[in-house]
Amino acid sequence: MQKKSMENSKRTSMIITYTALILGSIIMIFPFVWMILTSSKTVSESMQIPPTIFPNQLMADNFVEALASLPFVNMYLNTILMIIFRVIFAVLFSSMAGYAFAKLRFKGKNLLFGIVLMQMMLPSQIFIIPQYQMVAKLGIANSVAALVFPGLVSAFGTFFLRQSYLAIPEEVGEAAYLDGCNQWQTFAKIMFPLTRSSVAALTVFTAVFAYSDLMWPLVVNSDLKMMTLSSGLATLRGQFSTNFPVLMAGSLLAMLPMVILYLVFQRQFIEGIAMTGGK
Repeated sequence: MQKKSMENSKRTSMIITYTALILGSIIMIFPFVWMILTSSKTVSESMQIPPTIFPNQLMADNFVEALASLPFVNMYLNTILMIIFRVIFAVLFSSMAGYAFAKLRFKGKNLLFGIVLMQMMLPSQIFIIPQYQMVAKLGIANSVAALVFPGLVSAFGTFFLRQSYLAIPEEVGEAAYLDGCNQWQTFAKIMFPLTRSSVAALTVFTAVFAYSDLMWPLVVNSDLKMMTLSSGLATLRGQFSTNFPVLMAGSLLAMLPMVILYLVFQRQFIEGIAMTGGK
C-alpha cells in the first residue's frame, strides 16, 4: 500500500513538472511564433482588435519590402565582423588580464581589479559619451572599427577568466617554471589551454551580447550601410506609425544568422553555458 502511494506521489510530481515545463516552453516560444505570423499579415490585420492569430493570406511582399528598405547584405557583414572582432579581443585581452590578476603579484593589483569590478557594476550607458568622444577624435566613426571599439576590453570577461585561473592549482605554474618556462610561456602553453571551457562560455556570451547590442551602433554609425542588424531594424519603426508586418519580416531575416550559428554550433553553445556553472 505504501509502495503504491509512493508511486502515485511520484507520478503526480512528474505530471506537475512536465506541465510546468510545457507551459514555460509555450510562453517562451509564443513571441517567435507571433513574429512569424505577423510577418505574413497585412497592416490592418496586424493592428486589428481583437487580434487575429492567423493571416487570411500569406503576404510575401512584406519580406520584399523589408529587403528593399534596408541594405541587409551590408548589415549582415557589419554584424558578423563586429561579432568576430569583439570575440577575438575579448578572449585575447581578458585571458591575459585574468591570468595577471589571478597568478601574478604586482603593486596596485587589488586597486586595478576593484576598478574592473566597478565597471561591471555601472550601467554601460554611462560610458557611451566618453567612448563616442574617443571614437570621434580617432576619426573612425561610421566604420566597423567604431562598432568593435567598446568590445576591445571586457570587464566581465576579465572577471570571469580570473575566476577560472584561480581554480588552477599553483603547483601547475610552479612545475612549468621548474621546466624552464617564463611567464609568457606558462600562460600561453600551460594555463590558457586549461581554460578552454571558460573561453568557450565567454565566446558564447560575447557573441550574443554583440549581436543584440542596439544603442552603441545607433549612436556611433549614422550611415545606414554601416549599421548592424539590430540598429538597422530600429530605423523601420516610424515616429507616429509603424508597419509591423514589414518590421517583423525584417526581424525574421535578422534572426537567421544567429539561428544558423546556433544549429551549427549547438553542442558548443550548450557546453559553454553549462560550464559557467561548473568549477
